[in-house]
Amino acid sequence: MPDYTQLNLKQDVENASERYGLAPDMEARFARNPLELKGGGFSYQKLAPGFRSPTAHRHREQEEVYVVIGGSGHVKIEDEVRDLSQWDAVRFAPEVARAFEAGPDGLELLAIGFGKGGDTEMLEDFWAE
Repeated sequence: MPDYTQLNLKQDVENASERYGLAPDMEARFARNPLELKGGGFSYQKLAPGFRSPTAHRHREQEEVYVVIGGSGHVKIEDEVRDLSQWDAVRFAPEVARAFEAGPDGLELLAIGFGKGGDTEMLEDFWAE
């Protein structure tokens, strides 16, 4: 029998934002464990119009790619803010700090992590001037 896992990201994967009091402005569904991934990570993230993620993050080892699948917005990369639109893809080296902000029509992202997970460092007050 083939080894595979199929699930629906919206129905079968918990919205982690609810645990942290960020829903309904943010939806974050981390599918590494539900998909039984052995060597990377995967998530779906959705930000309400105008919502800015309250924290940034970076990793010790995990490289990531984010793909904008809907809406538009901005990503803050260390001290630089860049515009994002549908189908933009942004790769981050593990040590690069990043956070997202939705535009007027919201922002939907797929995030793909390469490498071992569990090495996330959260950064408070990242958007502060």
